[in-house]
Amino acid sequence: MGISSKIKTIFRGDVPFTDLPREALRRKKASDHKKNERGQIDKINRTPAQFTPHFASLKAVELLTHFRERTRPNLWIAADERECVAKLQREMLPRETAKLIESASRIVRESSWELAGFGILEFKAENVWRRDPLNGKVWGLEYHADVVLDNDDGSDIRVLWELNRFGHAIDLARAFAITNDEIYAETFFSHIESWMRQNPYGRGANWSCAMEVALRAVNLLAAFDIFRGSKAFTEERLEQILRLIDQHGRFILNNNEFSYISTSNHYMSNVVGLFWIGTLLPELEHASEWKDFGVGEMLREMDKQILPDGSDFESSTGYHKFVAELLLLSFLLAEKNGVEIPATHRGKLRPMFEYIQAIRRPDGRMPLIGDADGSQIIPVVKRNADDQAYLLNLAAVVFNEPRFKTSDAVSPEVIWFLGSEGAAKFDSFETNVYSPASCESRDAGAYILRDGDLYLHFNCNDCGINGRGSHGHNDALSIELSAYGRAFIIDPGSYVYNLDRRARQVFRSTAYHSTVMIDALEQNTTEIDQPFVMGNEAHPNVLEWETNQNSDRVAAEHFGYKRLPHPVVHRRTVEFNKVEKYWIVEDRFAGKGQHDLSFCFHVAPGLSVKQIDGATVLLADDSGRKLLIQAIGIHEKSEIAEAHVSRNYGHREDSLLLRWNVAASAPFSARFLLIPSGPNDNVQSRLEIADRLIDNI
Repeated sequence: MGISSKIKTIFRGDVPFTDLPREALRRKKASDHKKNERGQIDKINRTPAQFTPHFASLKAVELLTHFRERTRPNLWIAADERECVAKLQREMLPRETAKLIESASRIVRESSWELAGFGILEFKAENVWRRDPLNGKVWGLEYHADVVLDNDDGSDIRVLWELNRFGHAIDLARAFAITNDEIYAETFFSHIESWMRQNPYGRGANWSCAMEVALRAVNLLAAFDIFRGSKAFTEERLEQILRLIDQHGRFILNNNEFSYISTSNHYMSNVVGLFWIGTLLPELEHASEWKDFGVGEMLREMDKQILPDGSDFESSTGYHKFVAELLLLSFLLAEKNGVEIPATHRGKLRPMFEYIQAIRRPDGRMPLIGDADGSQIIPVVKRNADDQAYLLNLAAVVFNEPRFKTSDAVSPEVIWFLGSEGAAKFDSFETNVYSPASCESRDAGAYILRDGDLYLHFNCNDCGINGRGSHGHNDALSIELSAYGRAFIIDPGSYVYNLDRRARQVFRSTAYHSTVMIDALEQNTTEIDQPFVMGNEAHPNVLEWETNQNSDRVAAEHFGYKRLPHPVVHRRTVEFNKVEKYWIVEDRFAGKGQHDLSFCFHVAPGLSVKQIDGATVLLADDSGRKLLIQAIGIHEKSEIAEAHVSRNYGHREDSLLLRWNVAASAPFSARFLLIPSGPNDNVQSRLEIADRLIDNI
C-alpha cells in the first residue's frame, strides 16, 4: 500500500480537523512509551504483583487465607449461595448440566474443547498457546509491537486469540462449582502455569492486541472467582495468577487502543478489562486507578458508540450484541460491588436490548447485518452469533422487564449471574407478553415490516463508525424475510477474516446480499488486502416510512453508483400488505446509460428452489412453508448459484443465491412480489393474489 493510500486509510471517515494534531501527539507518546517498554520488558516479566501497603505487608500464607475467605468483591453470586446455584443448575437444566460436565471432563482428559465455529479441537502440542490450532504455525516471541498479524501463510490470528481468551476456563469453573471435583481446579491452574511459561509479558502475538489481553483478563478473573475455594489454590498459584493479572492491567493501560480519530469495541474492551481488574482485585497497587479510569472511559465510550435508538455505531448486529453483553455484565459487576453507575447511562443501556428485541426474527434469531464473529465476553454457554435470547433473558431480570423474556426455560446466565433470586424473578414473569410490531430504528438504519410471524428487515445503514467502515458490509437496501417461523431470505453473516481473504471479500460483497449490484461494482469500495477497511460512498438515505394496522411502506436510496461513468441512484421501496400477506419490492434506477443490473436474493439454508418460469421462483421447506418470488418488468430468466451463510466464526453452511441479471438503460424500474404461504394455506389462492397484482401493475 502506498503512502497516500495509508494516509487515506488512517484518516477516512468523519474526522474533525482539530483532532489531527492531538492524534499526532498521542502517537508520538505511544511510540516513546514503546521504546521505554522494549528495554524494560524482561524486568517487568520478572516483577511480582504490586500490592497496596496493607496487602504488601502480609505473609504469603496470610494473603492466601484472605483470598480464600473474602466475600467481596465478587462477580458471580455470593460464595455462600454457590451450592444453591449449583443445585438450581442441576434441577432446572439437567441436559445443559450433563453437557457442561462432559465438556469440562473432555478438557481434563483430552485437552480438547470447542473453539468458535470450528468445532472441538485438540490442544496438546508443544507451545500450544502460541500454536495456530488450524495450520500448526507457532507464533514467535518478538516484542508485541513487532508482531506482524497479517501473514500470507494460512494462519489466522483471530483463531489464536480465541483460544487465548480462556473461555474454556468458564466450563472448568462451573463444573467445579457443581461437582467440587478438584481435577477441574488442577487443570485450570496448570493451564495458567503453561500459559505464563509460553507467553512472557509483552512478547508474542498474545500480547499484540490490548482487546485480547482485556478479554483474557475478564475470563481469568471470572474463573478465579470460583477457584479461590479449591484445595488446588496454593500460595505459589496465588502469586502466579496475581502477577499475571497485574501484568494484564499494566499492559492494557499502557498499550490501549484509544485514538482521537476513532474508537470502537476494541477500546471499549480495553477499558472494561481495566474496570474488571480494578474492581475484582482491589488488593493490587494500581487497582483503584484502573477501576476509576475504566468505568469513566466506559461511560464516555457509551456516549460515543451507542446511538440514540440504542444501536451500536459499527453497523453490525453481531458487534452490537458483543458490546451489549460487555456493558450489561459490567453494570452487573458494578452493582454487586458498590460502584455507582449514573442513571443516565443505565438509561442508555436499556435501549440496546429494546433494539435487539425489535429486530429479532419470529424464529428468535437476530439478522446478521455486517460482521458477526460470535464473540462472547464470558461464555457461560457457547452461543452462535445470531443467538441473543440469553442476553434478553438476563436483561429481563436486570431491568424488571417481562417483555424481554424469550422462553419459559431460564438461561444458565440468569442462574449464575443473578442466583436463585434472579431465577425466581425470571420465573415469575409471564412468557410471550410482548408482540412486536413494525418499527424503525432510524439511527441503525433498520426498518422492520412485520405482522404476527411475517417479518421483513429492510437495511438502510451506512458503513459504520462515522464512515470508517471496519465491520460494515455492502448491504445497503438489502432485505431479510421470514414467514411462518421460517427464514427464507437472509444475510450471509461474515464467516472468517484473515483466514481466507477471498471468502472475507465475498461475504461482505454487494452480490452476496439481497440488494442490487450495478455494473459489477461494489456499493462501497473494498480491497481484498484491507479486510477491515470500507469506503463510504453509498450513504443510504431514507425517504419514506409509514406504518399502520393494514400496511407498511418504506423507501430509501443510496449513492454508491454515482461514481460510475454514467452515474445511477438506486431507490428501493418496500410495501407490506398485512391483510393479504405479501410484500412488493420496487427498484428504481435514476440516471442515464446502459447498465448491467444484478437483482440478488440470498436464500436461507435448507430450502428447495424451484423455477416455475423465467419470472417466478418458489422457495419451500419440507414442512410446507413456501415463498413465491415473482419478478415484474424483467424478461430475463432467473439463475441459481451456490453460496454459503455463516452463523459463527469459521463455520459455514451451504445455501443458494437467486439472481436476475438484466441489461437495461437507465432510467429503469422493476418489481418483485414476495408472497409467503404456510403449511395450511391454500397455495392456489396465494397464486391468484399474484395474478391479480400482476394484472393491476
